[in-house]
Amino acid sequence: MSTAPKKTTLGMVLKGYPRISETFISNEIRLLEEMGFIIHIYSMRAPRENFSHDSIKQIKAKVTYLPSSMFFGLPAFLWHNIRLFLRMPARYRECLKLMKKRYALAPKKYTWIKHMLQAGYIMQKSVIDDGVDLGHLHGHFAHTPTTVTMYAAKLADVPFSFTAHAKDIYTQDPRRIEDKVDLAKFVVTCTKYNEQYLKKTVANGNPIHCVYHGINLDLFSPNGRTTTAKPPYKILTVARFVEKKGLDTVLRALAKLRAEGLEFHYTLVGEGKAKFNRKIENLIKELCLDDVTTLTGTITHDEVIDLLGSADCFTLGCREAQDGDRDGIPNVVAESMATGVPVAATDVSGVPELVTHEETGMLCPSNDVNALADILRRILTDNELRAKIIPAAREQVLKLFDNKKLIHDLGEIYKSHGVPCGK
Repeated sequence: MSTAPKKTTLGMVLKGYPRISETFISNEIRLLEEMGFIIHIYSMRAPRENFSHDSIKQIKAKVTYLPSSMFFGLPAFLWHNIRLFLRMPARYRECLKLMKKRYALAPKKYTWIKHMLQAGYIMQKSVIDDGVDLGHLHGHFAHTPTTVTMYAAKLADVPFSFTAHAKDIYTQDPRRIEDKVDLAKFVVTCTKYNEQYLKKTVANGNPIHCVYHGINLDLFSPNGRTTTAKPPYKILTVARFVEKKGLDTVLRALAKLRAEGLEFHYTLVGEGKAKFNRKIENLIKELCLDDVTTLTGTITHDEVIDLLGSADCFTLGCREAQDGDRDGIPNVVAESMATGVPVAATDVSGVPELVTHEETGMLCPSNDVNALADILRRILTDNELRAKIIPAAREQVLKLFDNKKLIHDLGEIYKSHGVPCGK
């Protein structure tokens, strides 16, 4: 009697793919493939940007785009889920029971159903119809992608795991993460700050591993730049236009510095929803910074690297947002440090795990305009301080944020929990 072939595919459930702001995920997939993992990507929606980073071209994984709209996707949802129910009614009912238990915790009731239907679509369309040899599922972000991952794993009768990042941890009811931790084989998160929160708040003894995202150190080098900076100073921020980035604090700190006579040019890379974009543009005009500010919008990673090459300082005003959202360690902070660009930022969440005040960068409390202005002035004008911080910052990134090493460590964690690697 023949035995079934060994399942070898690692399914990755993502909110969207590819996404400009998630190079850390595409780098992770690419390097896991180099380790021998066979990956199939399940994207919960089509890409929203009209371009992607060059690193995406190196990824071999096939992508299945799940229907993202209950209205337009309903025919496909019903067709595949009815077929799946008829094929395995007992297992489908068990998954429905799991979904029912989570109903009271669902903030949007219509998504409560959609995520179950997306999971059924994965099982019937991808695993059964297309023959994807699924052995394990992993969700990126602890909210909706992991909900879909959990249901799909139940239907496919395979183990699952997930990576918890930032917003997905802090803006939802802890009970919505707790049941996922209960059922997951293991959990990964990207800062020690997150790890401690999860272990304190929702851990049940299941393994929670901290693995930093890391960056591709091959792309970042000081390239012989000096540590000395001269006016007009080039100040850079790269961030999504959202509350937690504290861009208003940065702008007010810059206005204070300008009023005190500091000469600079500020480049702000990124964008957000139209309402927030207008808010930032209006604040720039209100503070009379429009003649010394360049707004680039969203640009490619290569273009960000070019800007880092000429910047004298990188700054962020990260804070805890009203809904609890906060950053982990923004990768661009590590990229700046690796390029020889000193960082002036706030001491929120995991940032102090990489930036040590007056040693590998400058830190201040969030929402404190005067304090941010002070550390910006110091990091720009005190060349002795710059000479100390810049090499130490790069050394810190080399030590802690080498993504090749970190993703190798992540791959070994996967293997240790029985995630299939290779055929």
